[in-house]
Order: sequence, then structure tokens, then C-alpha cells
Amino acid sequence: MNKEFTMQGGTPITPELATDLRKLVFGTAAIPMRAEWLQTSFVFGAPPKEELAYGLRSPRNATRGLLSVVQGFILKYLLFARKNSRSTATNDPLLATAEMQRDALFSALIEILRTISDKGKVTIVLPSEEEVFVDHSASYFHDTVTEKLYTFTLSPNDELEHFLKRNFKYFTEEETPGTLLFLYSAVLTRSMGKVRTDLDSTKSSPLTMSNHEEGSLMIVTLLLTGRATPYIHNGVINVGDENSYAVAQYGVLKRCMVGLLLWDIESTSAAVNQSRQPGSRLKTPNYPIWITSCTGHYGVIFNRNPDLLRNYHAESRFDVNYYSCSGHQILMTIDNRTYNEQALVMLERQPITPESTSVAGKPAKDEAVTAGGAAAGAGVAGAGGGVGGAASGASSGNDVVAKEESMLNTPLQRLIHTKWEEATISFHVQPSMLSYLFSTTQ
Repeated sequence: MNKEFTMQGGTPITPELATDLRKLVFGTAAIPMRAEWLQTSFVFGAPPKEELAYGLRSPRNATRGLLSVVQGFILKYLLFARKNSRSTATNDPLLATAEMQRDALFSALIEILRTISDKGKVTIVLPSEEEVFVDHSASYFHDTVTEKLYTFTLSPNDELEHFLKRNFKYFTEEETPGTLLFLYSAVLTRSMGKVRTDLDSTKSSPLTMSNHEEGSLMIVTLLLTGRATPYIHNGVINVGDENSYAVAQYGVLKRCMVGLLLWDIESTSAAVNQSRQPGSRLKTPNYPIWITSCTGHYGVIFNRNPDLLRNYHAESRFDVNYYSCSGHQILMTIDNRTYNEQALVMLERQPITPESTSVAGKPAKDEAVTAGGAAAGAGVAGAGGGVGGAASGASSGNDVVAKEESMLNTPLQRLIHTKWEEATISFHVQPSMLSYLFSTTQ
């Protein structure tokens, strides 16, 4: 027995638990899981104090969704939760020092586990080096990690912090199964029975089931909300028809600290795309940080202003960063001013008469259509005038037009429009980067 682990209260995993855990997470214990789960840990991609020092990095694989959620909580700590001293107040929190990197990752893992535990006990797993507690067989294929695990049950406060500090290396050393250990810990903290219920037991899908290479949406919802639900609407919806009993679909039950935005190229129908959209508890989180799933690629969008989502004027025009764990960042400016100003002018010009107002107090249909067309026309005219002014009499203007046209309707732009529908988006990056980030090669 591992003396160090037993002294910390560890219990060797049983064959039954190992088999059930593999089946719940990966669908079967008879074949090994994908190799990236055994080789991907939580590693920062840039040296301390350099550009992108805040960002985790990994190859494109099934751990990206999990890593992106942890990245979101890392940013929450660096931008909004870190205690500033005089020496750090003037420094850019994104140019993280080695100490800041460690503290941010530690805080992120702790916060996620506490969210899942919901004030209950937290379970963490760690692997022994040599001991094996499950025999290799036709029903259980060794994966070099699961059959070697010790489980630890901890209180979610000081005991959890002391334990994780002492064993932090198991999650952060390169080419170790840090992401797998954290995923197992999250599942056992939630409890396997509750995770099965979250996943909708009528479908019998494993937690990692996904059509996309970068991982399952249920892993993301487990880490963001504490529940591994495939449903991202607000609250509970009862689904059924006259021939069957209504079945409750449990979505997001409370507003999240970090949000979620989603756009899938397969959603060609506007109605279908809308039905798959997150509810307001994910679209409008407590902090201006969103995990993003865009055509199957995970990333994080964030803004530095903690009051962005609490102040109408702050959302008129603001910058956001998009970061992918491929190690790339895109700066964007989101401008809602034209839409807001046009809406205000329309309201001011609208005469308040019985003929022009519906029962609900909204403009009548014909007038609404005209106003919508005018708004759209004004938006196009304004954009055209701006480009035309820049292009008139100069060949460089043609390049500006070509660049802007090449950026129209990019996946990232469509993703942004799921949150800010009428915004004008300026990308401060070459168009080739937008194509590269959402290709299948990076």
C-alpha cells in the first residue's frame, strides 16, 4: 500500500468502481480510452510574464472542452478575484507571473469542485506508481491509470485546499493524466448516480459522447453548473405529447459565474439553431467570461470590465478577447451603438396613438416591418458610407473592403451574434487567422 496516500486517508479503488467509472465516462471498460486523456495535464503555454502567459495550452483533442472551462475560471481569478497589492495593482494581470499562474490554476480547480459538490464532500483521485487494484480481463482493459487510483473524500473548505496544494503536481506535470484525474474527481464529487440522471438515463450516453473532436458539451456543463446536463435552457421544461407522459428536462437552474456561447454550423435552420441556444443563465453570467463552442471548437471570450453585464452603457461599445487553448488570441471590438441609437430614435418618433400601438404596447405589424427595414437599411448604408469614405480615391480602400467582406459571416462572428444580435464586430487580426482557428488542422 502507498504509505503516503493511506496517511492522507486514501482508499484503493475497487474493481467494481473502476469498471463503472470507465463505463460512465467513456462508455466501456473493455477497451482503453483515447490516449490524450492519459497524456494531457494543466500546462501554461507561455513562460511567465510574457504574452499569453495566462493561457493553458494543449494539442487539439477531446480534453479541450474541459481545459477551456478551467481556462475561464483562471481568467476569473486573474481579472476579478486576485488580491491586488501595491506592487501588482499596476501590472497587467494577463502577463501572469509563475506564482500567479499557479494560484490561478489552483483557484480554478478548487472553485469548480466546490460548485459541483454544492457544499457537500469533494472526492479526488490520485494514481499510485506501481500498485494495481484491478486485474486485466476481457471486461476490463488496463489503461495504466484507472486501475491504480486511490480515492480521497474531503471537506470542501480548508481540507480540500491543503490536500490539493500537497498533491498539485499530479495535475500539472507535463504528459501526465491531469485532465483525466480532474474529470474523474468531478464525476465522483457529483456522484455517479447523479451524473447518470443528469445525462438523461433514457439515452444511455457516456459523459464523453460527442460528435466533435474537442469534447463533450456535458463535461462543460458539469464543470460550469455542477450538473452534467445536455440541456442548456433555463430551468425545467416538461416534454411530451398526447400519447406519452411529460418528461422533465432539467436545464440550468441558476445563473452561472462563467457563461457559455454556442454556434454550430450544422444548425442551418434558424429555428433549430435557436432551440439549441443557451438560456440567459449561461448567456448572461455573473462575470463577462464565456466558454465558447463554435463549429465544434472550444475557446474562451472575455472582457476586463466586471460591470460590463450590469451597465447598459458599457455594452454600447467594448473590446473582448477570444482565446483558444491552441495558444492563439483574437482581439475584437463589439459595437452596439448603431442599433441602440436607431432603436431610440424609432421610439422617440413613434406616435403614441391607438392606431399605431398594438394591445401589448408594441408598434403595429406594418410599421414594425418598415422600421426594421429602415434600421437594416440604415445599418447597411452607414457601413457602406464608412467604407466608401475610406476607399474613395485610394487603392488601399479596396483592400479594406476586401478584408471586411472576407470577415463577413465567419463562424466567430456568428457566435458573437448569438449574444449581441445586431452588433458590428471589428476583428483586429488577419482573416487567415480566423480561418485557421476554426479549421480541422490546428
